[in-house]
Amino acid sequence: MVANKALGQHWLKNRGILDEIADLVALGSACDYSEKTGVEEVKLCVEIGPGLGTLTSSLLRRFEKVLAIEYDTKLANNLPKSFPGKNLEVINADILQFDFSTISEKYVIAGNIPYYITSPIIEKVLTAPKLPERVVLLMQKEVAERILDEKETMLSLFVKNRANVWAGPVVLRDEFTPPPKVDSEVVVFEPHLPVAGDDVFNLIKIGFRSPRKKLIHNLSGLKDKKKLEEILRELEIDLNARPGDLKLEKWQKLKNKLNN
Repeated sequence: MVANKALGQHWLKNRGILDEIADLVALGSACDYSEKTGVEEVKLCVEIGPGLGTLTSSLLRRFEKVLAIEYDTKLANNLPKSFPGKNLEVINADILQFDFSTISEKYVIAGNIPYYITSPIIEKVLTAPKLPERVVLLMQKEVAERILDEKETMLSLFVKNRANVWAGPVVLRDEFTPPPKVDSEVVVFEPHLPVAGDDVFNLIKIGFRSPRKKLIHNLSGLKDKKKLEEILRELEIDLNARPGDLKLEKWQKLKNKLNN
């Protein structure tokens, strides 16, 4: 079947990498699944964008059931035919419209996700009414780096507020059919309840309105310059700091100081 470029379809076919991703989904580490025990408690895996079912095949060997959400109608109709007798449910839907509150049991999420909606998908799964136990997503390497690098972004702060996160394997573009223009990387998320509230993120949005400018410049409408300098010094924030230099904990402290 020919990939639909408009939907960002790039299919990974390397079985070794697919099994490594499936191990990460099942265990949280890329170990030999067959040698592990104690993973039976999570029986359901929700797969985002299964496409031709290459990852689905590995997931079905590790989970009692796979619930696959596929936007492409033709792919959604064909997928069950590839796995006769398997406990696979395919829903033809947009993952951004899927209602995760319909899931009552423990579950994990896996997906080789389209580059153009990576951030909305991450936001969707990390704010689900019932949080997944683990989320493993294969995404554009550049986006993965924005989440994982020391220099913070709006996206990385959002993620770190709602999940423990770490890097999985890098997957070179040549491993896909058709090959995308860039390499990919797996990112593993273990969701938790948010640490900081909306008030902190409202401040972060103000702080990032011009990411390349000094933080004190972006915050200029909140306090006069002298008071802002005083607050930054108290918090041991460099007066020349950019918004990306601040970790989530520092944003929380800054919000508290600005409220006084």
